[in-house]
Amino acid sequence: MQWAGRVPLFLFVICLFMASGRAWAAPDSAGLSLASVNAAVAYVDGGEPIYSKHPDRPVPIASVTKMMTALVVMEAGQPLDQRLEIYERHRQAANNGYSRIRIGSTLTRGDLLRIALMSSENLAAYTLARHYPGGFDAFVKAMNEKAQALGMRQSHFVEPTGLSPKNYASATDLVKLMRAAFAHPELREYTTTGYFTAHFRDPRYSLAFGNTNVLVHRKSWGVGLSKTGYLTEAGRCLVMVTKIDGREVITVLLDSFGTRTPLGDAGRIKRWLTTGQGGTVAKAAREYENRRNAFYAEQKAARSSTTTAELAQ
Repeated sequence: MQWAGRVPLFLFVICLFMASGRAWAAPDSAGLSLASVNAAVAYVDGGEPIYSKHPDRPVPIASVTKMMTALVVMEAGQPLDQRLEIYERHRQAANNGYSRIRIGSTLTRGDLLRIALMSSENLAAYTLARHYPGGFDAFVKAMNEKAQALGMRQSHFVEPTGLSPKNYASATDLVKLMRAAFAHPELREYTTTGYFTAHFRDPRYSLAFGNTNVLVHRKSWGVGLSKTGYLTEAGRCLVMVTKIDGREVITVLLDSFGTRTPLGDAGRIKRWLTTGQGGTVAKAAREYENRRNAFYAEQKAARSSTTTAELAQ
């Protein structure tokens, strides 16, 4: 830094700014290859995605839905320390809705939100919606209204857990959702809790929960916000915020092949941002991607044909 005194201060500041800009510039996207069928990578502090793959394709998002559920709960401003009764479902879950939680027992809203996010507890997410002002239907309406307010144009929600494949969004939309969720310290804490024991009442019992994203247990990843998801229709999904080279990075991975594919893609993204090299993808994952892209193309063609037929009537 000795040369700083030999040039005017404003020139020194400009040099620092330019050097910082070069350090933060994203590498060439051609260097990154992902197994996930749909993806987006962006910085939390703004800007368009620095990498995207079918970013505007609306697809099922499974339990990533719970991130919108959490945002609606937080913005409703209801007390997080209020104990809520666990209700029997008023309608059957779209998929397996098994839960260890006992009907009729109570847990605080904050703890229900924590286990819904970190451990993807479906009945906890459902309970939060039932205790929303106006009830379940009002909650789902609020989810869709929030999506529209965030500019999530390729998104729609029919329930709060993610068990229904009719909940869908695009990778670009989920970048917007993650930015909004990251603004809430509680959601950052809840989603990155490694292990948690919830203490219920009426009757009194305790249940232990673990985080569904193994990366939150690795300090080297600096995970600041996280949600996983899985349905047959959605594949493996992962959305998270991690700190890479001192900057918060949003990763959205949708429809991945196999339980470890999102983790592999996350590693490729981290390597790409730090070295410019993204690695290679296994043949099986690439074949899965080709099948899924063909499936999405067929769906799009079918929707187009239906719309054309309706207009002709």
